[in-house]
Amino acid sequence: MTRIIFVSADGSMRTEVDADNGASVMEAAIRNGVPGIDAECGGACACATCHVYVDEAWVDIVGHPESMEEDMLDFAFDVRPNSRLSCQIRVKNELDGLVVQVPERQS
Repeated sequence: MTRIIFVSADGSMRTEVDADNGASVMEAAIRNGVPGIDAECGGACACATCHVYVDEAWVDIVGHPESMEEDMLDFAFDVRPNSRLSCQIRVKNELDGLVVQVPERQS
């Protein structure tokens, strides 16, 4: 299991979840009821309602979005250089302790 830490938009709440390798960060959030991850398309990269900000310490390890994800991020609220769609981040051992912040709202 890989531990993922979700931080609320205002930083007041941290939710730590155990995620199965191979699952997406979004799937881990939904399975554990993380507030602020809506995932309306179910992980098909067809919306931007699983948008997160990857903690700066993790950006290089997580990697950067591919073109399809970048196109969907155009529909996200308050996109930043460290924005990702959590449905596109695959859980792996190297991500143990990953910290992502949920935006103030989803699109």
